[in-house]
Amino acid sequence: MSPRDHSPAVRLLDLREQPLDPAEVLAAVADPHAGGVNLFVGVVRDHDGGEHVAHLDYSAHPTALDRLREVAEGVVADFELVAVAAVHRVGRLAIGDTAVLVAASAAHRGQAYDASRALIDRLKAQVPVWKHQVFADGREEWVGTP
Repeated sequence: MSPRDHSPAVRLLDLREQPLDPAEVLAAVADPHAGGVNLFVGVVRDHDGGEHVAHLDYSAHPTALDRLREVAEGVVADFELVAVAAVHRVGRLAIGDTAVLVAASAAHRGQAYDASRALIDRLKAQVPVWKHQVFADGREEWVGTP
């Protein structure tokens, strides 16, 4: 698929080591045709399964951005949308850091809610970004690896 084959509704997709900015993602999906915009912010929490988490490290497969584009294109095809955007952090993240941002805009709020939920759920299930959790006691766990 060449860049010109991409849906114009897919406005921003990225994997980056730098902190994420919700304003950037909201600006990417802003449009006068949109009456509803939904933004999901995934934040690193201090616990998992009853254990205290010290920090996370995210890694991405070299194909992750291509898979993210496929996921976003699928959401656009399945929902009546104006725009979508998704950005995921990689590298070391501290408790409270933003790990992922996804947004969808649509004519109506219900469409935006449904599409943003599908986007984050599909991203987590299909995009090869892996979470390495380091617990306070020094134990480690990989999440989402094949």
